[in-house]
Amino acid sequence: MSREQRFKPSEWALILGASSGFGGATAVELAKKGMNIFGVHLDRQATMPAVNQIIRDIKHAGSKTVFFNINAADSIKRNETLDEIQERFLSEQGSTIKVVVHSLAFGTLKTFIAKKPLDEITQAQMEMTLDVMAHSLVYWVQGLLSRNLMRSGARIFAMTSSGAHNVIPMYGAISAAKAALESHIRQLAMELGPLGITSNAILAGVTDTPALRKIPGFVNMLHTAKFKNPQQRLTSPEDVARAISLLSQDDSYFISGNIIGVDGGEDKVGHVSLKGSSHIE
Repeated sequence: MSREQRFKPSEWALILGASSGFGGATAVELAKKGMNIFGVHLDRQATMPAVNQIIRDIKHAGSKTVFFNINAADSIKRNETLDEIQERFLSEQGSTIKVVVHSLAFGTLKTFIAKKPLDEITQAQMEMTLDVMAHSLVYWVQGLLSRNLMRSGARIFAMTSSGAHNVIPMYGAISAAKAALESHIRQLAMELGPLGITSNAILAGVTDTPALRKIPGFVNMLHTAKFKNPQQRLTSPEDVARAISLLSQDDSYFISGNIIGVDGGEDKVGHVSLKGSSHIE
């Protein structure tokens, strides 16, 4: 028998934000280890080729997969999707959700205060950002548990960032969402502990993903991260995917309620000056 632990044929992962970045890489990595994948994403026609490639990679690994192109924060769509998963499991006795990954990246990048009120973040934008990038995790977990789709040994992961404790221009609402997400993870760890379900936040280093490229000044962020990272490189989605795969193994049963850095030590390095630097290698 291989020393590398593989997942059981009855085990599924539910990846929220499965079409790119951390979610897409994690879906493929878990599939390579034998886990089946439910992917939730929101994509238009222009980005569907990338989604279809992820689906092909999952199938090529020999795993089953079902993708749902929906707004993960829509309560009606969420319940319809969970009902569909429940129906599928009724015909596949013993199937269970082993892993939940929350990797939703959709929020408003605006300052709180601006010279023109129209340039400031609105209440609706703030509430939408917190709902999608933080609160939706709780609602999905509630839905899974109420339908008995998770059991002891399940793992919950949520993607946080250094923005949860650092100030980044235009990132205020997302920073608040990440801080709330970390709080939700701690609460879930406490409440789900008696059920044998763990809950952890994954703090990735700066990664060149579609979500990062929407942040104003992202080029400087990439440059700074590479300069300060002890391993002198950016974090990749695959780095994070492999860490989640490792933490999804049965032996990780007592790791819960944590913010786990997957960044080569990047977040522990203080401010660095890039004066005189003018390029990215």
